[in-house]
Amino acid sequence: MLDAADLPDDVATLKAILIAAQAREAAKDVAIASKDEHIARKDERIERLEKLVAAFKQAAFGRKSEKTDPDQFDLALEDLETAMAVIHAEDEADVPAANRIAKPRAINRGSFPKHLPRIEEVIEPERLICGCGGCLHCIGEDVSERLDVIPAQFRVIVTRRPKYACRACTDGVVQASAPARLIQAGLPTEATVAYVLVSKYADHLPLYRQAQIMSRQGIDLDRSTLADWVGRAAYELRPVFDALIADLKRSTKLFMDETCAPVLDPGSRKTKTGYFWALARDDRPWGGGAPPSVAFTYAPGRGGIHAEQILQGFSGILQVDGYAGDNRLIAPERIGPDIQLAYCWAHARRKLVEITRNGSAPIAEDGVKRIGELYRIEAELRGLDPEARLAGRQERSAPLVANLHSWLVHHRARVATKSPLGEALAYIAKYWDGLKLFLTDGRIEIDNNSVERTIRPIALNRKNALFAGHDAGAENWAMIASLIETCKLNAVDPQAYLTTTLTAIVNGHKQSQIEGLLPWNYNVYDPGRKPKA
Repeated sequence: MLDAADLPDDVATLKAILIAAQAREAAKDVAIASKDEHIARKDERIERLEKLVAAFKQAAFGRKSEKTDPDQFDLALEDLETAMAVIHAEDEADVPAANRIAKPRAINRGSFPKHLPRIEEVIEPERLICGCGGCLHCIGEDVSERLDVIPAQFRVIVTRRPKYACRACTDGVVQASAPARLIQAGLPTEATVAYVLVSKYADHLPLYRQAQIMSRQGIDLDRSTLADWVGRAAYELRPVFDALIADLKRSTKLFMDETCAPVLDPGSRKTKTGYFWALARDDRPWGGGAPPSVAFTYAPGRGGIHAEQILQGFSGILQVDGYAGDNRLIAPERIGPDIQLAYCWAHARRKLVEITRNGSAPIAEDGVKRIGELYRIEAELRGLDPEARLAGRQERSAPLVANLHSWLVHHRARVATKSPLGEALAYIAKYWDGLKLFLTDGRIEIDNNSVERTIRPIALNRKNALFAGHDAGAENWAMIASLIETCKLNAVDPQAYLTTTLTAIVNGHKQSQIEGLLPWNYNVYDPGRKPKA
């Protein structure tokens, strides 16, 4: 505060001092208001983040009924993460540019695949003349890479076949033969048909949606036309699928599971329930040399007779989830090669976990803990050869399984048979011989999760398509999905594989060499290579 003696006598100067003081006070008021507003906005964002964190915890750790569908769970997480990103962006925008502190960011530098084309741009300074008049010279550079995209664009392949004739005689006209086509006199190349197949069975886009996407580029194709392409491709790919099934059944250890597939029932305007039976092989956990693969077979029912038909000719260990229909495979009166059923500890544990979610359940919790100890041992043995896995199980897991059996007998005698716990314990006892089979063979897994993972894409496509149009449509769905999912298991691009395979087939690939077209025989990404013959 100024002393009165220090104030000037000049009126104009006094006015200037007064105006300056008022401006300072106004600036303080604005700063205080701005700070209060900033704090209020920050508090609001914190509150929104706290709600999102609570929603995330609910999605991650909520009751089973709220997260039974892995795809629905992923969708919830995507929305939560998107909402959080919006709040973080608001927080950054609320800080003046001059006051922002550069934070290290999680970047993906150097991880882009080498085969992606690089479009380089060089950004030069506006002037290359120094203030002293000298010329600037380059002493280094900063390089950054960002992922860019060119939206899918259709193009037209124009094929010309000139005709030639001799002026000196009349021996006729010479012209190159027309190239073979999957769709004779049709519009698509084999690559276009592969694109439709992958979009439908890998990216879960029904044909009518694909037709809508194409129409945005002025390509008017009826859904029925796309369906015709899919059907003709399915016909040509059938021998490859048959070879896949045959290769799987030559294995000595497989997984099997089934999932429902709603199919339109002609004439009733309703759907009936069919089933996709998944037959899978995954020897990677014990270093087996056979490539991972899965084949889906459509059947109108879930009875054990369908499993028996699918497995005709197979002999060995079959890992299943404990479905009663599988008992037909080991019935004494069954005629055919011997099959051993190994059962799934994940299903046994799941029944106990469900009981623990309904309140205090010390016995069930103890059972979950005991089974968890087996899983911890398995995690340490994963990747070892069968002999090492077997030795580790005999030394570490066998005593635990023996104790678990004593625990099971003890509590079954004291728990009501019809209670949820009694039924869970009865389930474990019923399949005990198959559950402990993993202690006798290092190739056997502790659960059936390998095949359950392969079924998820079928479930997702079922949601998008709602149902298959008829039994034949479901069979085509199962066949093409088998090749696509086997591609994924072997790190093969499904579209590149289907394009090259369809091209090889229409160009007369020998049926005697059809196994050369199986997905795992397709080379790692290289535009110039084709499947091995």
